[in-house]
Amino acid sequence: MARADIVIIGGAIVGSAVAWFLREEGFSGTIALVERDPTVRQAATTLSCASIRQQFSTAENIRLSQFTLRFFRELKSRFGVEADIAFREKGYLLLASEEGLPVLRANHAVQKAEGAEIVLEDAEALHQRFGWLSTAGIAGGAYGRSGEGWFDAHALLMLFRKALSTHHIRFVSETVTGIERRADRVTAVRLSGGESMQTGIVINAAGPAAGAVAAMAGIVLPVEPRKRSVFVFEARERFDDMPLIVDPSGVYVRPEGSVYITGGAERAEADGPTRDRDFNPDWRLFEEVIWPVLAERIPAFEALKLTGGWAGHYDYNTFDQNAVIGPHPEVENFLFANGFTGHGLQQAPAVGKALAELIMHGAYRSVDCSAFAYARIAERRTFVERNVI
Repeated sequence: MARADIVIIGGAIVGSAVAWFLREEGFSGTIALVERDPTVRQAATTLSCASIRQQFSTAENIRLSQFTLRFFRELKSRFGVEADIAFREKGYLLLASEEGLPVLRANHAVQKAEGAEIVLEDAEALHQRFGWLSTAGIAGGAYGRSGEGWFDAHALLMLFRKALSTHHIRFVSETVTGIERRADRVTAVRLSGGESMQTGIVINAAGPAAGAVAAMAGIVLPVEPRKRSVFVFEARERFDDMPLIVDPSGVYVRPEGSVYITGGAERAEADGPTRDRDFNPDWRLFEEVIWPVLAERIPAFEALKLTGGWAGHYDYNTFDQNAVIGPHPEVENFLFANGFTGHGLQQAPAVGKALAELIMHGAYRSVDCSAFAYARIAERRTFVERNVI
């Protein structure tokens, strides 16, 4: 029977970051990184909108993003002078109606307390800042002047993967079909090729499949795949100062090179667990919901040309839309890095560092992830993130 000291289930950005930081922290044992899709073409990592923000409602999420931001600024020193993820630090602009303004103000207070450079402005100031923006129905907005924007997700993943190729990691291109458990410990992972791999630690970094993976160990994890459609369109007008804009309706839009991408505002009645292989965009969502919002908020988008789209899967935490990080309170050698609900890509470096420190030193050092512990799931004690985009 094969053996690995640590088996990481899920080899996209979260699993790769955990493996990389384990080596950086000095772990010398054997690590197996198991990924069912070696091309990662359908991973949440590569199908995301690849953005980073500090505009969260909880200090803990802000700190995760701030670690990743620092990590971005150190890429060349960590991975070499050629390291480039095309980070566009253009900011986020979260708009609020009169009804939503108190929540925006409360969130802004948390963000300012954490040192985020976010400004809260009324509708008139926003229109002066962005003359192409219609502020009809808008009472205010929070704009990230630094530390927010978007980047190349595939480039970031490849930096980790290339580095891991020299870090003595065993890459396993198979599906996990079972997890063997003896009382309060997991002991082995069964693979689709028929092999069983004994292990001392299992880290669940399986993204949208995380709930199913936990169930193999007899553990309930309220994480399921939720489909999110992203649409690409062209418009005659170009706005060089455009941040990623989030309308009160939930519709978002941002530039992407010479085009724009948009999404959001999924119909609540249709938003549930999606089939494993359903990657078909909801084209009606664009026509019936998104385009009318875009045309109202940015009048230049009344005339646009839809040129494409794709769909990816969120690892959606149905309990409180927040990450689950760290060991199970009873099965202590089963660790979670799950349920990011669309924030996993931007938080992966921080989570990788945190779990590596926990394993190597017995405690979090750089970023305290105690608030994300599984214990809250078992105790039915929510830790809600209200700024889910």
